[in-house]
Amino acid sequence: MTTASVPRPPRPAGRRRRGALIPTIVVLAVLGVALMIMAQLWTEVLWFSHLEFERVLWIEWGTRAALFAVGGLVMGLAVFFALRMAYRSRPVYAPVTPEQQNLDRYRESVEPLRRLVMIGAPIVLALFAGASLSGSWTQVLMWVNREPFGAVDPEFQLDIGFFVFTLPILRTAVSFLMTVVFISAIAMVVTHYLYGGIQLSGRTQKLTRAARVQLSIVAAIFVLLIAGNYWLDRYSLMVGENERFAGASFADVNANLPARTILAIIAVIIAVLFIVAAFRGNWLLPAAGVGVMVISGVVIGGIYPAIVQRFQVAPNAIEAESPFIQRNIDATLAAYGLEDLETQTYAATTETEPGQLRDDTESTASIRLLDPNIVSPTFRQLQQNRQYYDFNSTLSVDRYEIDGEMRDTVIAVRELNQDGLGPDQRTWINDHTVYTHGFGAVAAYGNTVSGDGQPAFFEYGIPSVGEIGEYEERVYFGQDSPSYSIVGSPEDGPDWELDYPDDSAEQGQVNTTYAGDGGPSLGNLWHQVLYAIRMGSEQILFSDRVNAESQILYDRDPHVRVGKVAPYLTLDARAYPAIVDMDGDESTPKDLVWIVDGYTTTNEYPYSARESLEEATTDALTDELGGVAVGAAPAEVNYIRNSVKAVVNAYDGEVTLFEWDEEDPILQTWKNVFPDHLTPKSEISGDLMSHLRYPEDLFKVQRQLLSSYHVTDAASFYSGGNFWNIPNEPTAGSANVPQPPYYLTMQMPGQESAEFSLTTSFIPGGQTERNILTGFLAVDSETGDTPGEVREDYGQLRLLELPSDVTVPGPGQVQNTFNSNPTISTELNLLEGSGSQVLRGNLLTLPVGGGLLYVQPVYVQASSGTQYPLLQYVLVAFGDEIGFAPTLTEALDQVFGGDSGAEGGDADVVDETPDGADPDAPEGTTEVDAAAQQRLTDALADASAALQAGQEAMAAGDWAAYGTAQEQLDAALAEAIAAEAEIAAEEVPAPVTEDGAADDAATDDATTGTDG
Repeated sequence: MTTASVPRPPRPAGRRRRGALIPTIVVLAVLGVALMIMAQLWTEVLWFSHLEFERVLWIEWGTRAALFAVGGLVMGLAVFFALRMAYRSRPVYAPVTPEQQNLDRYRESVEPLRRLVMIGAPIVLALFAGASLSGSWTQVLMWVNREPFGAVDPEFQLDIGFFVFTLPILRTAVSFLMTVVFISAIAMVVTHYLYGGIQLSGRTQKLTRAARVQLSIVAAIFVLLIAGNYWLDRYSLMVGENERFAGASFADVNANLPARTILAIIAVIIAVLFIVAAFRGNWLLPAAGVGVMVISGVVIGGIYPAIVQRFQVAPNAIEAESPFIQRNIDATLAAYGLEDLETQTYAATTETEPGQLRDDTESTASIRLLDPNIVSPTFRQLQQNRQYYDFNSTLSVDRYEIDGEMRDTVIAVRELNQDGLGPDQRTWINDHTVYTHGFGAVAAYGNTVSGDGQPAFFEYGIPSVGEIGEYEERVYFGQDSPSYSIVGSPEDGPDWELDYPDDSAEQGQVNTTYAGDGGPSLGNLWHQVLYAIRMGSEQILFSDRVNAESQILYDRDPHVRVGKVAPYLTLDARAYPAIVDMDGDESTPKDLVWIVDGYTTTNEYPYSARESLEEATTDALTDELGGVAVGAAPAEVNYIRNSVKAVVNAYDGEVTLFEWDEEDPILQTWKNVFPDHLTPKSEISGDLMSHLRYPEDLFKVQRQLLSSYHVTDAASFYSGGNFWNIPNEPTAGSANVPQPPYYLTMQMPGQESAEFSLTTSFIPGGQTERNILTGFLAVDSETGDTPGEVREDYGQLRLLELPSDVTVPGPGQVQNTFNSNPTISTELNLLEGSGSQVLRGNLLTLPVGGGLLYVQPVYVQASSGTQYPLLQYVLVAFGDEIGFAPTLTEALDQVFGGDSGAEGGDADVVDETPDGADPDAPEGTTEVDAAAQQRLTDALADASAALQAGQEAMAAGDWAAYGTAQEQLDAALAEAIAAEAEIAAEEVPAPVTEDGAADDAATDDATTGTDG
């Protein structure tokens, strides 16, 4: 017996089977987004874990997640319960009035979406609230782990830590809760109105009992939070600002502070009235209370302090404000580390006499003639070696021990510059696996040049030779490294990274394989997938050069690395290189490292003056440096400490954070958060210690403050008559940019010996610029060479104040004198008009010989074609006397009657073939025709002498002598023009290698590692 199959009923017309395409696309899109997020997050975990700073990532993420959850839950639950309570307590009635009928239509429209709104709105608001609160993770960590400052504010006698750590978190909490309550109140009012709990028909306004109770309680909570805000305002007055100084003024303490207390009490009373109204059913009292609070806020909080300021303070401002100004002065000096400033009056002389500098030979012998802001093209031309190397446009000043003597040094790192490669060489293989690192450093004496004006190198060439000794020269981590490089080849595979060019080697170069541990491994497919997504490069997945031994190096800039592992630090704009023995083991090669100064800052120090880091650190060089690396700092700060010296190894990228200021409470607070991340100062090797220095950005901030806060008397500070300005850069023309501070080895009055220092000068303040010198500031920057111990006088600020009856030319006046002197301008104009360009170097100021000495190197370079500046002259000024000569000794002798008494030895011109300018030196030490250059120098000197002789003859009426002088002048000018033409026509030869072969661009094109 068979059974017939029952036919399936036909599908209703218009109804189609749901396809799988759209769900599949949605799933794939979700997976793609998840994979991209994972690529960003997990590669960060790999990076931090590799540096052994993963605790930073987990604590930040964990704290952010906790705050996100707390903020989201508080906001979400508050809004949810506000909506739910208002809905559940809705009245039941038949719509009678037109308003009720209109609302009934709205309710019918909203009802299908009611549950979605009741749940969705709190969730959306919770996401926004959680994201906002998670941004306060640093505040929360600092409050939880806070350390006391050990000093109290002058008004409340509370530890400074309360204002720095506790007050900000209280203000954040109160502000957040006020937002939550306000949004919840809006949600409650809208729901009550929509469902009839609040009726506004005509002149009648009606609230149900449930609506009244709920809104009264919410209003009471909101007003209590307002009371808390008023109470916290009392403390915030201590970190506020008024028109003349920071902190609470007379009117703040005697009017605003009690006003905030009264308003807080009024707000508490009104909150109680709202609670009473919730159960008694009458809002008359709380409404009247709100009116009283508003009026009180205007009268007590605004009008009364203004009356006190106008009629009590203004007529007696100095007497009234002096105690509070003194608070401001004392707090500012303490917050910026200026309490121990040594100030002395310096009655500078402007008269000169022979032998005047005899007691200052140590300072004059160390005068830095090499301007690190000008000579980068010269370093590049003479030591670049290949077009794919480069030096920073602004070089660094350091000091190295050479033959038992500490010498000021200008040093530069030869970094990789892939932009120097030709377009056909810019392949993925070359960019990321062949050209992976720079090579070596170049160093020259700061106070010595060769006979033709070239820097006198004592460390040079590839591989490096010189006085510093053996060190790891490969620069995988630096300020101009590629975005990422993939290094490491199989153990039995070939070396494919270009190490350095060598004409004697196969294919003209030496190759290498990275042997360090500088980045996360790419040895498994999962890591390759993640980094291919992160870097946007599918070649990472398919290239045979990505193997089991591969590492990926990225985030290679020292600032980036330090900023990521220490997010609580503000970083100095400059990272400077040093070649040091990191572990104190002289039997092992030294390390090339980058040193970055880290600051802890806050904007909550009571009574301390606020300073903008960006404005204070801007000077004539910040265009090159990119300004201050703000990092974790707020826009303005009123407390700063150089708490960390960070060291980044240029070979393996290792980051070491040395605890520099062990007494800084902010650093100690972060040390509680990250207990294992700071290395004690005691572990700094002696060699590294000798290369640390006082940071520039901190000094810039301090000099900006001292332009006003060198005045420590409150009455004088109020009048402001003795405020100073920082002089503008005299070589910048009409540009209104401050002169940068300079590192010099010099001896301040009262010091026992010349020390490595950071210096600046001051001129009178006011709108009308009068460019005379009023002050000179120097800070001892010498750290010593004892392991783990800093010299006692390191960081000592010394200020010379010039009496008002002494007129010493300022930098602007001195530069104007140099530019307008007939002899100087004639000779320099001759150079400018003969195919050359004149560059004026940094104008240095030194307190020597009982006065102020100005020294400025003058460089000359070709006006077109191959350009690199060479030092040709030195300008010197002391009082009204000026000197202009090819050497510093000659210029000083011109000023001081033929015998300055200064030792010109090292601070002068050396032989034409010094260390680093040897014609037999390794590659990269190209020589210029010294004979032609010397003929030009001699001809210009003869022209100057003839011009002077002619002027003297004309003044004496000796026309025969005048004619002879004119003939000599014509002959000298003809010789100068001929010599200059010879130099200008000369083609600069390519750098040569050790076997004498020229460096041809074709050699670079023949390098291995092209895209197979």
